[in-house]
Amino acid sequence: MINSSLVGVVEAARESGRYRAIIGARRGIEGVLRQDFVDLGAQPHEVLQQVAHTPSAALGVTRLRLSPETTQLALEILARYEVGAFVYIGGNDSAETALRLGASATRAGYPLQVVVVPKTIDNDLPATDHCPGYGSIARFLALATRDAGLDTEATAGLYPVKLIEVMGRNAGWVAAATALAKSEPADAPHLVFFPERPPASLDAFLEEIATAYNRFGRVVAVVPETLRDAQGRPLGGEQAHWIDPFGHPYYPGPAPVLARAIERRLRLRTRYDKPGTIARMFMSCVSPVDWQEAYDAGATAVALLGAGASEVMVSLERVSDEPYRVRFSAVPLRAIANRERLLPDEYIASDGRSVTAAYRRYALPLLGGPLPPFARLADLPYRPQSTT
Repeated sequence: MINSSLVGVVEAARESGRYRAIIGARRGIEGVLRQDFVDLGAQPHEVLQQVAHTPSAALGVTRLRLSPETTQLALEILARYEVGAFVYIGGNDSAETALRLGASATRAGYPLQVVVVPKTIDNDLPATDHCPGYGSIARFLALATRDAGLDTEATAGLYPVKLIEVMGRNAGWVAAATALAKSEPADAPHLVFFPERPPASLDAFLEEIATAYNRFGRVVAVVPETLRDAQGRPLGGEQAHWIDPFGHPYYPGPAPVLARAIERRLRLRTRYDKPGTIARMFMSCVSPVDWQEAYDAGATAVALLGAGASEVMVSLERVSDEPYRVRFSAVPLRAIANRERLLPDEYIASDGRSVTAAYRRYALPLLGGPLPPFARLADLPYRPQSTT
């Protein structure tokens, strides 16, 4: 969805007629520091439309965190190019980068407007109903989990347990989406382990798997990439293998460790799937609602610039569920940067392992239409007719 927002910005800026040039920085703020720019305003309409429907990020991404020195350098480069408006597309860390840049420009007396367009599949930004990108990963994972459940049902005699490890950092929004195609108790997922409702321990996790297996004869369990126990210990391993420039530790994924524990302790053969980044870039599952909102969010950023706004993020406010409608507004970046919005209690069922009707009302409109149907064979045994 980041490309849809990008094109929304470019086309709205063109139509406004207020800008001599529209340039993009490859790999975000890294591109600014390297002066690695591309002329977006000169791109043909046909190319922009193709970009808008292309997966991943056409300009690339970065994990670079600005320091006081690099912030000053970025401002000097932007001033050299006479940049008066800066639109940044991203999540929590992008909001911090934009806030640093905007605040520093204000202190320096440099007239730079800064607006953020929200984009994160984690859906964990505060002050917005949801984030562009979430509806599409939710659609992908709802279908992937449903289909994994059908496959596990068919192969239960070989591999009765399937773990699906999903992204989402410390919030359960992405994990919750795996339940959106579930209609019956026996449908997958049978267990969703939300970061907000961690198991007490590895033993407790295994006990829940065993209970679900005894009930259904198979188990599809969703585990977040950051799964911890109640004491905060990562179940995939307590040694972070990387800490990014924003201070986020990355621990080993829990699925392989948990699969081995299930096989060793419960004697149940287990497979695990880790869709990983493919879940956030799979264009065949893009929600049309999500795509349009991402585009409109980009166009709204330009409208906010035209109204003189700065150091704000585009926010989506839900007007109604039926019919589903949102409106766009602006919220201060200081309310966004370095803050996470966890999955609310009212979206997690009392069992701690499934979602509520309130969550389904919230999330289903974001999928952009009904999911493709499936059918099981009716339980009609063949009885040969008598020939006599």
